[in-house]
Amino acid sequence: MVPFAGWSMPVQYTGILQEHRAVRSAAGLFDLGHMGQVQVAGPDAVPFLQAITTNDVAALQPGQAQYSLLPNERGGVIDDIIVYREPDGSGFMVVVNASNTAKDVGWIVEQRAKRPDADVEIQDVCAGTGMVAIQGPLAERIVMSITDADLASIEPFSWREGLVAGVKARIARTGYTGEDGFEFYVANEDAPALWDGLMATGAEHGLQPIGLGARDTLRLEARMPLYGNELADDIGPLEAGLGWAVKLNKGDFVGRDAIAAMKESGPPRRTVGFKTVERGGAPRAHYPVMVDGEPVGHVTSGAVSPTLGENIGLALVDREVAGVGRPLEILIRDRPVRAIQVKTPFYKRER
Repeated sequence: MVPFAGWSMPVQYTGILQEHRAVRSAAGLFDLGHMGQVQVAGPDAVPFLQAITTNDVAALQPGQAQYSLLPNERGGVIDDIIVYREPDGSGFMVVVNASNTAKDVGWIVEQRAKRPDADVEIQDVCAGTGMVAIQGPLAERIVMSITDADLASIEPFSWREGLVAGVKARIARTGYTGEDGFEFYVANEDAPALWDGLMATGAEHGLQPIGLGARDTLRLEARMPLYGNELADDIGPLEAGLGWAVKLNKGDFVGRDAIAAMKESGPPRRTVGFKTVERGGAPRAHYPVMVDGEPVGHVTSGAVSPTLGENIGLALVDREVAGVGRPLEILIRDRPVRAIQVKTPFYKRER
C-alpha cells in the first residue's frame, strides 16, 4: 500500500506480473474509488462543456461517452477526462483523474464563474460515488451471471443503468487496459458489496484484484496516456498524439487558438513508442533520450512488457527525429542503450 493522490492504494496484491497476465488471459478487478466525478446539468450544459473541453460534446447521444481533454489557454492539458451523457439525457458526468480532482473541480467552477449568464449547475459528487472496474477477456461472462442488464447492448463508450450483484449501478464500457470490460458507478457505500459479489462470482474464472503496478503496465502496452507523463500543462494534445480528441471545427473553446496554431505549424515534439534492442535495464519516466549523443527528449513512460517480454516505452522527442524504425538512445543509469521506434499500441487484443 502506498499514498496516492491523498488515498492509500495497493501497488500490488499478489505481484505485478501475475496480475497483469490475469487481465490479459482472464479478468482483473480494479478499485477506482479514488477517481473524481463532476455532474454538469442545466439548459446550458452542452455549450458550457463545449467551451471547456476539446472534443465535441454536442455529438453525444443519451447514454454515450467520449474521451476528451480539459485544455488550458496555452494549448496544454489540465487533465484528460471522460464525459458521459446521462442515459436519460438530463445532464453529464465528467470523470477526472484522482491526482487532479481538486485542481479540475476548481478550474471547472472558475470557468462557470466566468460565464454568469450560463444556466448550468456544477456539482462535485466524488465523495458519494464509488467506482469499480472489471477488465479482461472473461469480464463479460463474469458480469453476465450477476446483472439484469443486457451487456451486449452496451457498446464501447456508452453506459446503462442496471443491477450488478444486487447493487444499483451505472454500467460503462470505456476501459484503460486494452481489454474489454466494464466500469461500475455506484453509491460509495455500495462499493464493497459490489466488489465482493464480483470477486465471488469471478473466482472460478480466474478473476484477480489488480493494483497500481499492473494497471500502469497494462495501459502502457495499450498506449493509453497517463496524466503527468504523456500529458501535462506544457504538453499539448497534438504533441501527445491525441489530435483525434480535438475538434477545432466545433466552435471556440479554451486554448483553441493555441492548438490551431500548433496544428498549422506542426507540433515541435512528438510522442513516440520505442523498444530497446540491447540489454541495459528497463526505461523509466524522465530518462533522457538522445540521437547520436545529442539530447532530443525524454522518456514519458517505460517498463518491461509482461506480454511481449521486451523493454518498451513512450518518449516525447523533437519532431525531426521522430518516425517508426528510426533509432534512439535511452540513457539508463548513465549508459546509452540502443532503442528503435515502433508502431503503437504495443498490444492490441483480438476482436
